[in-house]
Order: sequence, then C-alpha cells, then structure tokens
Amino acid sequence: AGRGPGSCPPLLGHMCVTHCCSALDSESASSSIRFSKACLKNVFSVLLIFIYLLLMAVAVFLVYQTITDFREKLKHPVMSVSYKEVDRYDAPGIALYPGQAQLLSCKHHYEVIPPLRSPGQPGDLNCTTHRINYTDPFSNQTLRWHASTHTARTRKGSPHSPPGWLWPLSLQKSALIVQGPREVKKRELVFLQFRLNQSREDFSAIDYLLFSSFQEFLQSPDRVGFMQACESAYSSWKFSGGFRTWVKMSLVKTKEEDGREAVEFRQETSVVNYIDQRPAAEKSAQLFFVVFEWKDPFIQKVQDVSIT
Repeated sequence: AGRGPGSCPPLLGHMCVTHCCSALDSESASSSIRFSKACLKNVFSVLLIFIYLLLMAVAVFLVYQTITDFREKLKHPVMSVSYKEVDRYDAPGIALYPGQAQLLSCKHHYEVIPPLRSPGQPGDLNCTTHRINYTDPFSNQTLRWHASTHTARTRKGSPHSPPGWLWPLSLQKSALIVQGPREVKKRELVFLQFRLNQSREDFSAIDYLLFSSFQEFLQSPDRVGFMQACESAYSSWKFSGGFRTWVKMSLVKTKEEDGREAVEFRQETSVVNYIDQRPAAEKSAQLFFVVFEWKDPFIQKVQDVSIT
C-alpha cells in the first residue's frame, strides 16, 4: 500500500503511538505537579496568615492585660514595711482627761511595779506633768448640729427650746499631760493611779490619747493649738475604774505621697481586775490604775511603692 509522506512505517507504527502517548503523560504529570505546588503554596499562605492573626490576637490580649494590671497596681500600691531598732525613744506625750478624778500617784519604774502600799491614798508624784485647758476642737461642729436640729424642730411647731440647749455640754477640756517612758531596753514604764470619789454615771472611765513627742509640746509656742491638733489627728482610748490597764505602745511612721511623715501609735492592752481590800467606808471611791510601756525597740516604717 502506498504511504503518504510523513506517515510512520508499518514496523514503527506502534513505537510512534507509544511515543506520542508518553509525551502526553509527561505533560499531564508536569501540570499535576505544578497544580500541587500551587495548592501547597496557597495552603501554607493561609496557614501563615492564620498563625499571624493568632499571634496578633495574643499580643493584643497581653498588652491589654499588662495595662489593666498596671492600672490596678497604681490604685493599690505595694506597701513597703521596714523596721528600725532604737536604743531609746523620744518621750511620748500622754494626755489624760480625768474629769473629776484626782491623780493620786505617778511614778517611773523599770521592769516591775512594786506592791501598792496605800491604795486610794495620795502617793509619790515623780512624773513631769502639765495641766492645760483648751476648747474642744469639735465644738464648732457640735454647735452647728444643735443649731440645725433646733431650727428643724421649731419649724415643725414643737415648743422652743431654751437658749442653753443650743450649746454642747462641755466646750472646755482639761488635760493632764504626762511625760511617757523612754528607756525601752530597760523596760521603763509609767504607773499612774487615780481616785474618783463619787459619780452619778453608771460606768466610769478616763479618756487618754498619745502623741509622739512630749518635748514638742513643751517647745510649742501655742500649746492650746498643739493639743487641739493632736485631738483632731489622733485616736483616743479609755481605761476603766476597778482595773489595772497595761498599755504597750508601738510607733508606726508612714510616708505620705507629698513627702510628709505621719506618726501613728498602736497599742496592746491587758486588763487585770483590782482586788479591793480597803475598808468598806473607802470603797465608795472608785480607783483607776494604768501603766504605759513600750512594746519593743522597733519603729515600723511604711511607704507606698508603685511597681511598674
């Protein structure tokens, strides 16, 4: 049979078809490989974008949490507490408000108090004391409160109260200032005894407050203003009749934000019942016993510390 130009010989026909098929398979495999690479590339790109977004979310959360924690720490700064040991303290001031009670004795002792010799009778007064009278620093508020109450009652049509009703019961205060103990390592203490002859009250007690320096009181040009400032700034306590109250003091100094140093007294008290062995005729007079002593030789210093 005749063969046209370019046709495969009969013997080589099969080999020609095989070659053409192989060429087609190679091209198809190459296209599949290129498609697989493109798919993998796209998958890796999406995966990298997802990881990037995840890391960004974590970073944003950590930044938010850090800012929140920082703001909370600014609201609640850490308190730095340190202790300073001293050989002796500045003698504190002890302001007592005995009212009608009489000071019978006042004496400095070391470690122990000797037995009472004549309880209820005047004894040794071996303490440095000063008496001062001043106007109650809270009397203005008392006056304003009474005046507003009186006005309200009058408007409601109640009977007019007498003019004296507008005034507080006691504007003037009488304080007995006693020099406190200094020698903390020798366990110096101050022991005071008072007597109240008669009282119409159901309960009897004597008020007192502590301030940091008796010497500052002595050197103050305005002792009245000094005591008014102390009463406004410091807390007051009480000790009751018929007991021996033992007050152990400790000193805390706090540094304020403006750089000033605030002084605070802390105390631990123990109360022991007084066994009254006086004659029956003398028992109508109430006796008060109080002891002031330093708890330990360490001044506590407190300061705010902001952690950034």
